[in-house]
Amino acid sequence: MRVLVDADACPVKDIIEKTAQEWNLEVIMFCNPNHSIESSYARIIMVDFAPEAVDLAIINRTRAGDIVVTQDYGLASLVLAKRAQAIHPDGKIYDPGNINALLTQRYLNARARRAGVRISGPSKRSPAQDQCFTKNFIKLLQNTSDMKGD
Repeated sequence: MRVLVDADACPVKDIIEKTAQEWNLEVIMFCNPNHSIESSYARIIMVDFAPEAVDLAIINRTRAGDIVVTQDYGLASLVLAKRAQAIHPDGKIYDPGNINALLTQRYLNARARRAGVRISGPSKRSPAQDQCFTKNFIKLLQNTSDMKGD
């Protein structure tokens, strides 16, 4: 089990690293050259500027049993198809029961934006979101570990 991170705008990189160290897990963070990411624990993979380059790099390296941290619903759906786990930085665990609704909402929001409708962005990050992420990230680690018989 490894943790792969869509790190370009990920607000929980520190939580991921701290928790992964406690679990002795490999962490790989993916970013493009617009983002300067440093880590004393995680391996950093820098991809090019091409649209979706980070997503493609992550999905090409994802294996069954891995955990991917991403805000991107499309990437999350591909991760689930590879029998890996995915979690949003806010703590929402993506699963087959919610991914279709999330993708549909993303489509409808994009369509509304193209029609000129203003869609509000995310609110300021709260400590409760960090707590939710930490709790659910550990839950995923435990569940994935239990499935492998560790």
